[in-house]
Amino acid sequence: MTRILLSIYLLTLTINVMAFESFIIKDIRIDGLQRISAGTVFSYLPVKVNEEFNNQKSVQSIKALFKTGFFKDVELKQEDQILVVELVERPSIAKIDITGNKDIESEELLAGLKNIGLAEGRVFNRSLLDKVEQELRRQYFSNGKYGVKIESSVSPLERNRVAVFLTVSEGKISKIREINIIGNKVFSNSTLRKLFILDTPSTFSFYTGNDKYSKQKLSADLEVLRSHYLDQGYLNFKIKSTQVSISADKKNIYITININEGAQFKIKELKLAGTLIVPEILIKQFSISPGEVFSQKRVSKTVKKLSQRLGDEGYAFANVNTVPNVNEKTKEVTLTFFIDPGKRVYVRRVNMSGNIKTSDIVLRREMRQMEGGWFSTKQVNRSKTRLNRLGYFEDVRVETPVVPGASDQVDVNYTVKERPSGNFLASVGYSQTGGVILSGSINQDNFLGTGKRVGISANNSTINTGYSLNYYNPYYTRDGVSRGFSLSSQRTDASQANLANYLTDVDQISMTYGVPLNENDRINFNVAYATTELKATSLSFPEVTNFIVDNGGNALDTSINFDTLTLGGGWSHDTRDKAVYPTKGVYQNLAAEVTLPGGDLEFYKISYKQQRYIKFSKNLSLLLRGEIAYGDGYGDTNGLPFFKNFFAGGVKSVRGYYANSLGPKSPAVTGRPIGGNLKTVGAIEMLFPPPFAADSQSVRMSAFFDAGYVFPGIDNFSINQLRGSVGVSMQWLSPVGPLTFSIASPINDRETDRTQSFQFSLGGAL
Repeated sequence: MTRILLSIYLLTLTINVMAFESFIIKDIRIDGLQRISAGTVFSYLPVKVNEEFNNQKSVQSIKALFKTGFFKDVELKQEDQILVVELVERPSIAKIDITGNKDIESEELLAGLKNIGLAEGRVFNRSLLDKVEQELRRQYFSNGKYGVKIESSVSPLERNRVAVFLTVSEGKISKIREINIIGNKVFSNSTLRKLFILDTPSTFSFYTGNDKYSKQKLSADLEVLRSHYLDQGYLNFKIKSTQVSISADKKNIYITININEGAQFKIKELKLAGTLIVPEILIKQFSISPGEVFSQKRVSKTVKKLSQRLGDEGYAFANVNTVPNVNEKTKEVTLTFFIDPGKRVYVRRVNMSGNIKTSDIVLRREMRQMEGGWFSTKQVNRSKTRLNRLGYFEDVRVETPVVPGASDQVDVNYTVKERPSGNFLASVGYSQTGGVILSGSINQDNFLGTGKRVGISANNSTINTGYSLNYYNPYYTRDGVSRGFSLSSQRTDASQANLANYLTDVDQISMTYGVPLNENDRINFNVAYATTELKATSLSFPEVTNFIVDNGGNALDTSINFDTLTLGGGWSHDTRDKAVYPTKGVYQNLAAEVTLPGGDLEFYKISYKQQRYIKFSKNLSLLLRGEIAYGDGYGDTNGLPFFKNFFAGGVKSVRGYYANSLGPKSPAVTGRPIGGNLKTVGAIEMLFPPPFAADSQSVRMSAFFDAGYVFPGIDNFSINQLRGSVGVSMQWLSPVGPLTFSIASPINDRETDRTQSFQFSLGGAL
């Protein structure tokens, strides 16, 4: 059929050619145009005025105009010395209507059709309809619907336009019924099948979609299968064939994979060759040893570590190639790592972008990669980590483009995306523990883009009425010594916080210094002067009134004042990758404080906290969290003052239990916790993004196990007393501050415990 049409087309051209005698064109007239401009036609015509027109030019002109695809008929005529071009335009597409599609949105289908030339406003070519149907089938096949049927029709409209109608009958999704692996002897089918994304229908297939066949997914699974065998030393592993068949009703898919495992190989010897830079250091980068089973994963890891180590020495473009020497008889492999370091690369400039509010100096003082120095992969990545730890940025990216015209220089470009670092709040709120809260605050973690922290706040709730002013400068000196001040006044009604009945008024002023020891470690010193007024109420338990009397108060009076001067110090170790929502690294903090002798109260407190993040994948991390704290009195103070006791329970401690409820309770007042001087709390959390916002930088969820309790003393510690809970939690960096929600179920609560399944909090660190 194609040959017949071609013959007719050539015959038409021949007839048109034979109709012309050579003449000089004095003018060109275009007839039949509706939408296409005459200028467009002239741009394609291979002839011009005052040129000779002959049979050859006639053939060239007709071919050129047909080739544009704009016209369905072209005819050339001669009127005296005027060349007349008569054209019949192809219709334009006024509308594309798709019906019957449910699994794929119309916008997605139209985008695919546009790629093959079918879109509103474009010229309609009926030959495209076959391609259209093929494209729609391709999109549905990728979604596992192999029974899809496509019907198309075209309706003419006024002004040489058409409407294209596509009717889709999607059919049912084809399910994978069998995946057969043939030829495996070392590993069982079940072991290999666990490596695959694709699977036969299961309970959760409606969510995972792993029972839908996809050519891309199958290719990925085959690569995983190949990698698995290579990591186990099977160098000669081959996938002989892969057959995918579908049932007659197009509902079931069967996959058969034929493999040849081959023999297992071991490492005989490891060598370094090429231009060796610090060879004794490079040898330490090996992740595999002679005598071990060959592992492609560990070989790749070694190559990566060698490249990174060379990068630390300034060889940013070093190449490390692995040359294997395989002995088929002994089933051994000698690996030679060939080192080509290239030129040592220097950094021309370190550039910052995206920091609209934050001053350049705030970013530059975190830099460990210096301008003018040789390039170091370690220092570039370290600088990125330090920027992430500031907590001012949602995202930090780094690029190292080569300087044009220089093969041994690069620029280091950091691009940041700022997050809100401060806010002004005036609000009426409610919390589960504090009840109605009236508050106003101005808090800025990055004050005027300087990196300094300034805060002024006032709040009034059933628990606390307080005012505070604080200031913190993380770079009081150029070496990173920090300094901070704080003024606060706090009135507390402990009974409203689920504690025993008493009132405290505390006014305090403090100053803090921090000194960096190295990249990850820091020590802090602080001094605080506080005046505390303790008030008993008519409902106070005897421990309150006895404490007042024991410390110089009058038995007939219900209040007493204490003045204390407290010295404190601490050490922190931080290797986390980010300050907000970290995914890997460790944070440790050891802190101690002691009131100086001669004050109205003499006591000390010491605490240790640890958070360990273990990253499993891009979106999955494990958090191991623990805290232990202890306090006691000395000198004239017998024991830790009860209003300085530790408490546990609540959304930021052991979830599923009322805030502050886990621990000793007053025998005189049923259910009223009085706290203790030994606190032990721990948690295991699996962190992951929510399904509805997988790429969000402001929302995170976790599945957790919490455990903890507060004891009246070290001698009273018992692991059997620890309370536990399991549940799920969500953290959200909302516009008004960090929000935390949790749903927890206690697993070993006692009759005297107060449990609470749903809990939330606003504010505080995440």
